[in-house]
Amino acid sequence: MSAESSTDLIDIIVSDHRDVERIFTELEKGTASPEQRKQMVDHVIAELVRHSVAEEQYMYPAARKALADGDALADHELEEHAEAEQVMKDLSETEATDPRFEELLQKLMSDIRHHIEGEENEFLPRLKAACSKAELQDLGRRVQQAKKVAPTRPHPMAPDTPPANRILNPGAGLVDRMRDALTGRSA
Repeated sequence: MSAESSTDLIDIIVSDHRDVERIFTELEKGTASPEQRKQMVDHVIAELVRHSVAEEQYMYPAARKALADGDALADHELEEHAEAEQVMKDLSETEATDPRFEELLQKLMSDIRHHIEGEENEFLPRLKAACSKAELQDLGRRVQQAKKVAPTRPHPMAPDTPPANRILNPGAGLVDRMRDALTGRSA
């Protein structure tokens, strides 16, 4: 069952991870022009930001409630998000022809792959074991809704925990989508 037809949180998160990995693999081929690489990077950043925002709003709070060490796990994940978000911001502000672009891209891919591995090998299996199927379905629906209104650009200084992130992220998302439309950035 694909994440599109499933509202299970685990299916949605893993599907997002696979989509990001496909873009990373394409970027690693190195066959695209600098302009195409910049467009692919802008797209993957938008996807990563939406994904992270949804995790921060719903998945990590669920882990805090469901797992005995949920606070420590969620805090660790948030730290990784903050680091990746700063790299995404730097990367989004760097031209594809700048030598730093490839350096930042390699760091982002390495950081995100490390994060995905940790989530899929430890975090998600533990959350799946601790939550009922109905809870995972509900969380999945909430994550899908959050992704629809989430920002598309990195905002490293924005709050990453409820309730502030649930209040401020939709507004930032609206502004980001307007900027994307005005600049022709594909998100």
